[in-house]
Amino acid sequence: MKRFAALYTELDRSTATLDKRAALVAYFRDAPPRDAAWALHLLSGGKVAGPKRRIAGTRELREWIVAESGLPDWLVDASYDQVGDLAETLALLVDEPAEPGDDIGLADWIEHRLLPVANREPDTRRALVTGAWRSLCFDERLAFNKLLTGALRVGVSQRMVQQALAEMSGIDIALIAQRMLGSWQPTPAFMRDLLSPDALPADRQQPYPFFLASPLESALRTAPGDDALAADDRAPEAATLAGDPDAVARALGDIDDWLLEWKWDGIRLQLIHRDDDAALWSRGEERLDGRFPEIEAAAATLPRRCVIDGELLAWADADVPMPFTALQKRIQRLKPGAKTLADAPVRVRAYDLLELDGEDLRERPLHERRALLEGLLDAHGDPRITVSPRVEVGSWSEAAELREGARERGVEGLMLKRRASTYQSGRRRGDWWKWKIDPLTVDAVLLYAQSGHGRRSTLYTDYTFGLWDGDALVPVAKAYSGLDDREILQLDRWIRANTLERFGPVRSVTAHHVFELGFEAVNRSSRHKSGIAVRFPRILRWRHDKPVAEADRLDTLKALAR
Repeated sequence: MKRFAALYTELDRSTATLDKRAALVAYFRDAPPRDAAWALHLLSGGKVAGPKRRIAGTRELREWIVAESGLPDWLVDASYDQVGDLAETLALLVDEPAEPGDDIGLADWIEHRLLPVANREPDTRRALVTGAWRSLCFDERLAFNKLLTGALRVGVSQRMVQQALAEMSGIDIALIAQRMLGSWQPTPAFMRDLLSPDALPADRQQPYPFFLASPLESALRTAPGDDALAADDRAPEAATLAGDPDAVARALGDIDDWLLEWKWDGIRLQLIHRDDDAALWSRGEERLDGRFPEIEAAAATLPRRCVIDGELLAWADADVPMPFTALQKRIQRLKPGAKTLADAPVRVRAYDLLELDGEDLRERPLHERRALLEGLLDAHGDPRITVSPRVEVGSWSEAAELREGARERGVEGLMLKRRASTYQSGRRRGDWWKWKIDPLTVDAVLLYAQSGHGRRSTLYTDYTFGLWDGDALVPVAKAYSGLDDREILQLDRWIRANTLERFGPVRSVTAHHVFELGFEAVNRSSRHKSGIAVRFPRILRWRHDKPVAEADRLDTLKALAR
């Protein structure tokens, strides 16, 4: 545990990307394979035990630390409120051991101590946890508590871990990323295969890492002649310029260098047809076997072996796709029945061809991959899998006009892809951009606040907003992004001084502040008290100029529903 705790401490205290990567390289180079496999699992977002294997719940940990420390409940709760992180609070409230216990490796702690007590009676689990608290020094105790709470939060992305492994091993990062897709077990065998320089049979079963587009606003912030925008990543001027075709032209150049497509609102997936059957993989690294049998059947009849990147959409016979909520009903059913299949039929709009007859095409330019894709699907002729149509325009001004009408087409805007671009992995800026339509907006009232996570764990940064329904304010959306640090501090002070009630970590506040909220779509929902569900809500601005009485009404939001 000492080695992993030292890594955690170094990652947590460092703000430099290169320093974090160097620490990861050193750890994976020197750690035993079993420990390295578990560290990779945890740093990639995995947990020691899943929801069906209980080691310690939050309430149990609070009860155990009260008994172990001898402190009253209220003082433990106050300490947690001040620290903002349960694992760190637990580590701070236990005295240092007079004689530290033996240094047990990370894998041994997990496999031989934690997992064997999962789902056992509370006394057995408590004895294991409190015994660890008494024997571990602070750094190891903190790392141990992080294993219990399942939240490392050390500013390390999965890609950074993959970069470190690639640097250490000399293996192409794209191959490492591909081998880490889907479900895998943290074992020495997995680490061996992950870093193997040889082609493995399992490589043929995996999808490729997805190439993700960046928001066009981030290109406009650094466009030639717009240097002022680079100073603030959240500059509102960038969002304003997103609708200005001249600004887009300055940022991206000649429109003839770009392929334009509609930005569909569905599930991004890869369709893999390498053998006799077909597999669908979501961008969330989940294999969707059985959920969309009509697409699997259509893919199985493709005339050539291939891997296709595209978007899965609920689509009946109309000219526009169905709302995303229709697709959500399909996602939730592992084996959809006849009524579900009939109510929300699906199609795939294909973007890209990544592999054809066993040849990896990702390094070939987009215009070549696109031509091969069109030929493949034209020969197939199945309407359930079709090419995402090109948007043919002669200028950025024409593109801007089409973008304005995107919502009526049931799409989110335009995709801009450089014709000469290769298919990369992750969100790599420069070649693929998403030019989304302006968000739908309402002016809503702040009703509730909750503390955030990470560096904002001591501040109230998660907010719930409401709209008028008659004489009452009804909650309609939660948002936590959109305010700068100065605004967050100002609002945090106001929330503490104007709290009406407390509900655990949540505070209700005086109805006083109005905020403009933006979101991508509005849908009817029987699961919400308001009858409405919004997609991707965020704060656009703090409306100091607007009194609460002039905030929008629920009927205004309902009128925006598809």
